[in-house]
Amino acid sequence: MLPHLAPDKADGDALPLLIFAVTGMGGIGKTALAVEAAHRSRAEGWFPGGTLFVDLRGYDADPVTADQAVLALLDALGVRAQDLPPTTERQYDAYGALLAEQQKRMLLILDNASDPSQYLPLLPGTDHHRVLITSRDRPDALPVRLIDLETLAPDDSVALVSRALHDTDERDDRPAREPDALRELTHLCGHLPLALQIGAAMLRRRRHRSIASLVAEIKETGDPATVLDNGSRGTDQYGRSLVLRPVLETSYRRLPPDQARLLRLLALAPGTETSTDAVAALADLGEETALSLLEDLAATHLVTPVRESEGAASVEVRWRLHDLVRAYGVGVVAGDVGLREEGEAARERVLEFYCRWAIAADDRLQWLPGRVEPERFGDRAEALAWLDEERAGLVAAVGWAREERYADTAVRLAGNLAVYLGWRRYFDDWIAVAGTAGEAAHQAGHSHREAMARNDLAIALRQTGRTGEAIDAHTRARDLCQHVGDRHSEAIVWDCLGNALREAGRAGEAIDAHRRAGDLFQATGDRHSEARVWNNLGGALMAAGRAEEAIDAHTRARDLFQTMGDRHREARTWNNLGSALLAAGRAEEAITAYGKSLEDRRDFEDWYGEGHTLDNLARAHVAARSPAEARTSYLQAAAAYTRANALTEAARARTRAAELD
Repeated sequence: MLPHLAPDKADGDALPLLIFAVTGMGGIGKTALAVEAAHRSRAEGWFPGGTLFVDLRGYDADPVTADQAVLALLDALGVRAQDLPPTTERQYDAYGALLAEQQKRMLLILDNASDPSQYLPLLPGTDHHRVLITSRDRPDALPVRLIDLETLAPDDSVALVSRALHDTDERDDRPAREPDALRELTHLCGHLPLALQIGAAMLRRRRHRSIASLVAEIKETGDPATVLDNGSRGTDQYGRSLVLRPVLETSYRRLPPDQARLLRLLALAPGTETSTDAVAALADLGEETALSLLEDLAATHLVTPVRESEGAASVEVRWRLHDLVRAYGVGVVAGDVGLREEGEAARERVLEFYCRWAIAADDRLQWLPGRVEPERFGDRAEALAWLDEERAGLVAAVGWAREERYADTAVRLAGNLAVYLGWRRYFDDWIAVAGTAGEAAHQAGHSHREAMARNDLAIALRQTGRTGEAIDAHTRARDLCQHVGDRHSEAIVWDCLGNALREAGRAGEAIDAHRRAGDLFQATGDRHSEARVWNNLGGALMAAGRAEEAIDAHTRARDLFQTMGDRHREARTWNNLGSALLAAGRAEEAITAYGKSLEDRRDFEDWYGEGHTLDNLARAHVAARSPAEARTSYLQAAAAYTRANALTEAARARTRAAELD
């Protein structure tokens, strides 16, 4: 901001920029920035006429009016007592004349304005001076240069608290002794300067207690504002009480009813950021109406727009609440029976919204030629893009399954996220989602849904190397399927159990499990699942050292997938067939098979699968005594693994390429 205040910025043909508005949520540090800018400008000699400062107290119960403020400004300019004009109109005339006559440049700070009527009559009638306005609301009554303040960066938050403690007592070494607790405290304070100042003040007073004790107290209550305000007894450098909740309270109470309602409901949304259409579902509004209200809330800095992605025609925006605003909104809802009922209905709506489109996205990811076209998503890329954007909210929404009211829908949602989370390799999310769904289904007595959730959990556990736990979860799922007599689901679980047994080194048991699955799928007439079993059986036969039998199994799987038009699984099978051919000493045929796999995996943007196949292709080139081709394949594998965020595999591929040098 300082460079814009410099006098030479007004030179040139362009109109000078006269008015700046420093905006941001309450407690963000607007006044501190304005005052610091004034001090530095004075030190630079930019405003030899001095600085005029008036606190308009725009968010207090009794804001300062422009008529009251002009009296304070005249007093600062030396007009008082008998020199003060008797009428308001003449007072404004005197104020304007003094500024116009003042040859030395001045800086006027109009602090804490909530309405244009507070500051418009006070603006200088000359372009000689500069004006700084601070407000929680973005002013649109006149052209101004906006400076929107955001919360501090994590490192800056830590530095603020550390400096505050050290300045009071240079022997206070708690920040050095408890760096993790300090970072957690700043996170709980939302990196908001006011909250950080209060936290630092509490730590100064509790100088014989650890930072971790304050962190534990805040986490126990779940409401940082309550803990901080209860422990706050100090004032800031401007003599104002260090309190947090009244700042949030005044901002909320000033909102029109429709904006206040939307803010409350948005505080209940799952995830930290929410799309406009999800907000519309949450509030039971049309998308345009919801967007207009969100823009109004963003102008008050109670909601932050986050630019998600930019296309040729439009920019997707998501909406974020500051953690302290969210906690305040949740508290408002919890304290009123009517608002709680309103909130529960809103959560049901957004959960149904997520469930509907997750089903459509999952259908698109698993769509095969001849099936009914899913709604909304025209191709896999659209489905994946939506799932990527909504992932945090979707995963958080499944967490609501712990509450009986939402359990059924949330469990359904979890089932429709399994393919996506596995595809993107978000295994931690998958474990959390499937585990929550399994427990919720168990509590509700839904054995079939519990079986499928536990089977998904087992697959995710296996992907993270927790094979023993995966076998236990698969076994539990199989027993549940047998208990309810669902032979098709039992076949699915037998097949997945076979994969886990193979990875545990129990190849013989794995082969038996896959054959049990194949028999059940044949009995139910599910040719697509039968093809999947043949592919997995080939892997178990390979693990048992039976390469020729594995080649036959993979070939049968490939032919079935080709017949059904499942190009993605066909690509996987070509890769596995290549490995079986390589194990049988047929390197050239393996290279051809890997090439077939790569064609489809690249089309599907299956980056991890592409990396895996390129890794295998490199081994085939080594076997074929083609080291240059092998090195190229390893480097390509490293690039594909990197895109899939599989950094360990990427590093290993680069190492193998270097070894070939």
